[in-house]
Amino acid sequence: MLTAPELPTVPPSRAEASLPSLLKAWRQLRRLPQLELALAAGVSQRHLSFVESGRARPSRALLLDLAQALDLPLRERNLLLHAGGFAPVFEHRTLSDDDMASVRRALELTLKHHEPYPAIVLDRQWNTLLRNQAAERLMAVLGPPDEVWQRVDPSGRQNVLRLSFHPQGLRPLVRNWEQVAPHMLERLQREMVAAPMDEALRALHQDLVAMAGLGKASKPQGGAVAPLTPTVNVEMALGDLTLRVFSLLSTFGTAQDVTTDELRIETFFPADEVTATFFQSLAP
Repeated sequence: MLTAPELPTVPPSRAEASLPSLLKAWRQLRRLPQLELALAAGVSQRHLSFVESGRARPSRALLLDLAQALDLPLRERNLLLHAGGFAPVFEHRTLSDDDMASVRRALELTLKHHEPYPAIVLDRQWNTLLRNQAAERLMAVLGPPDEVWQRVDPSGRQNVLRLSFHPQGLRPLVRNWEQVAPHMLERLQREMVAAPMDEALRALHQDLVAMAGLGKASKPQGGAVAPLTPTVNVEMALGDLTLRVFSLLSTFGTAQDVTTDELRIETFFPADEVTATFFQSLAP
């Protein structure tokens, strides 16, 4: 059974944490010595030590340099600035805001161009924000979408990982579950390492591990090792038909907004001609 990765203790409420405790916690989470972080931020180790101990008050520019050196998500950079007594730099918009019109158009265009194959837009916690018609058609295989989401995620957030792991979601259809589930959990673990203070990701990981129902992986007989494919394909059984798909995750490379920074597009591709034909047959 996979468990959450070991992470250092973080401030219980980082939104109200002091700057010294927050900065020191992030440095420890990134496993950076003071000297290495100081060099990366262009400041002396002595001054950084004074900042971490509360004996010196850093400038806004220094905090941004430290956040850059620590590779903090934009949401966490705002919290670091707040702890230092400065206003947030990176705005947090919704996809319906006028300023996000170009981002939304890019997302909708990507979803539309990926037809007849499924594509969805997710937030940082794997909740669905947008999806194309092909994804809607695939969801309909499980039943009326509203009823399916109510079964697997009553919170209303439409979390795709909960949809995948829930025993009344996609999981019963996945023939190679014991191969696919560990890869999905490991991907979530990597995100937890990158954003270790995200308590929602930790809670999601714990729920998924509890739902995973993974047994001990069977060992190959006689020392034989199956050849690795380029990707781990998800094999879904629909009656006598087996669909094989793999996915690609895309993000914005130059995000300057918290929401945009946390968006990702997951596009699904057929791994064989049978699957490609199936999705093409569903398209209007």
